[in-house]
Amino acid sequence: MPAGLPYALFYGAVFLALGVYLPFWPVWMKDRGLGPSEIGLILALASWVRIFSTPMIGQAADRSQRAKTVLCLLALGSLVSFVCLHWLNGFWALLWFNLLAALLLQAMIPLGESLAMTATKSGGVDYGRVRLWGSLTFILGTVGTGWLLGGEAAPGPLGPSGVLWLVVAGLALTLAACLTIPRGTGASRAPDFASLGSLLADRGFLVFLVASGLLQASHGFYYGFSALHWQAAGLGGSWIGVLWAVGVIAEVVLFIYARSVVDWLGPVRLLMIAGTGGILRWSVLATTTDIPALLAVQTLHAATFGAAHLGAMYFLAQRAPLGLAATAQSLYTAVSGGLATGGTILLSGLLYDRFGGGGYVPMALASLLGLILASRLPKTAGVERSDV
Repeated sequence: MPAGLPYALFYGAVFLALGVYLPFWPVWMKDRGLGPSEIGLILALASWVRIFSTPMIGQAADRSQRAKTVLCLLALGSLVSFVCLHWLNGFWALLWFNLLAALLLQAMIPLGESLAMTATKSGGVDYGRVRLWGSLTFILGTVGTGWLLGGEAAPGPLGPSGVLWLVVAGLALTLAACLTIPRGTGASRAPDFASLGSLLADRGFLVFLVASGLLQASHGFYYGFSALHWQAAGLGGSWIGVLWAVGVIAEVVLFIYARSVVDWLGPVRLLMIAGTGGILRWSVLATTTDIPALLAVQTLHAATFGAAHLGAMYFLAQRAPLGLAATAQSLYTAVSGGLATGGTILLSGLLYDRFGGGGYVPMALASLLGLILASRLPKTAGVERSDV
């Protein structure tokens, strides 16, 4: 089996499940009788609970030195939790099992990333070329589920209740993929609390967390309100789909050449490129809905997300102390994906109500702040653990 195949299978399977879950899970909850406020509360709690739970799971994986086993248990637990939701009714039962299922599902990502980056550091895996399968299957899950559900005027062959079983199918594939991942070749000893303390006291690491969190959080308005903004400007659903697809295609192209790009620029310069791209991208989206301009600027998704993600993954792989790969990945996910992006999405509702497309302007400012902080990191970050 090629060295990168297990990781490609993992990314492909877990992001297929996420491609169904993230856009369409509210459809399933509405079908189970939950109202908008109840759905919003469940989604908000599911986002915020991982701020605390994900680092704890990452620390447990590092201290046990059985990251693959923990990953398989997360996949199994998430699969069982989603299956149990089929028999549950009522707000409180659905709330607690939703939180459990979402927690286990989301915790798989940083743990899988740490295993993939460990394999990349050993020289046997090209991270970008295995990670791109996650981007492709996420779009497959989103577009395929949308087609199966259809719309009010033309319902598709799948009812809302079928969303659950599509997620379950994706998680069953994820569990199978996790079993194929080889055991990691991480630290020869479990980390102690002193090494965890050194990570949390590393000023460069903390600056990185804030910088990368701002760069990812700058996407909050785009994730939450780009479709509504473009619809209000007269763009149809097909154009909105094309615009999102252009961004993902640009991201995939970057991932294909990731190894050469990282060798050429290094992690910190990639973060700086992400900040520069965000200033340009969000400024343009704030001022125009002209289709040629939108198509052009959507290619910057390769910078704002792709370069930021690659820079973060390689920075973490190089900077994390011995035996703390999963912990460092989990802290990054908690800050960037939970605290920062979750907060920005909540703020974006207020921004859209008051300023419409002008809500992209604060996103450009977040990119600028991320760029400034990233520029303070040493360009050899992770090679020499020098102070910022």
